[in-house]
Amino acid sequence: MKFSNPGNWRTLIATLIVAGIIFLALAGYLAPMMRMVLNPVIGFQSWISNRYTALSDFITVPRDVASLRQQNALLTNENSQLQTQIIQLQQQLREAEVLYALLDFARSRPENEYVASSVIGRDPSPFMSYVIIDHGSDSGLRHGMPVVTEQGLVGRVDAVTAGAARLQLITDPGSSINVRLQSTQTETILKGSITGDLTLEMIPQEVKLKAGDLVLTSGLGGGYPADVLIGQIISIKKREGELFQSASIQPAVDFSSLRAVLVISNFKPVDIVPLIPTLSP
Repeated sequence: MKFSNPGNWRTLIATLIVAGIIFLALAGYLAPMMRMVLNPVIGFQSWISNRYTALSDFITVPRDVASLRQQNALLTNENSQLQTQIIQLQQQLREAEVLYALLDFARSRPENEYVASSVIGRDPSPFMSYVIIDHGSDSGLRHGMPVVTEQGLVGRVDAVTAGAARLQLITDPGSSINVRLQSTQTETILKGSITGDLTLEMIPQEVKLKAGDLVLTSGLGGGYPADVLIGQIISIKKREGELFQSASIQPAVDFSSLRAVLVISNFKPVDIVPLIPTLSP
């Protein structure tokens, strides 16, 4: 076969060169040369890519920040609303627990009739212990009716309007209650004070008192029904040579957290003051 035509020679030579290059590439001899040629190109492409990314971030980041701030404000608002709802639910739960406790107490004493009321105010005077409730004469409340909670005795109705009533607490300095000690059945007098402390007075010296003894209403005097828990003895004051001893009482009712009460509406207080003899001057 003759290659007299120069074009055929060129084709053959080009084919041999391409075949040689392919062989050298497959054999790995051209790898260093290809790296030398391609590295500047790759570096230039990387530089262009980094500049493009920086420019894109510069343009889009402000919008992303504004969007994030808006989302953060929305989430903060939702969190505040959820916290408010949690507080409201906790308050409702506490109120429900108080009401259930009052209901259980009322069921345990079916002989009485009750008017459940909420405490809506307190006397601002530091020398008097009164609270205001949201039921009055329209609900059948009258002066002198005893007031209790599931914990024990609260006090009595002192003044009444159509829609509200004022309660005198047992801690008031003007409060005086006939009580008895459960352990010894000793009857005595419980009095309030300006400081809010409760004191048992006129206890005979021979009566053996101890801390933890329960104090109940005696029913004497006509002001309160019998056997309502008042509290327990926490300390005893006894002096030699005196006719009587006294004791400090821890009330069963926590008056600082008083929220709801039961007024015993079917109890009729008896005023026995006119029957008590007085000494003539």
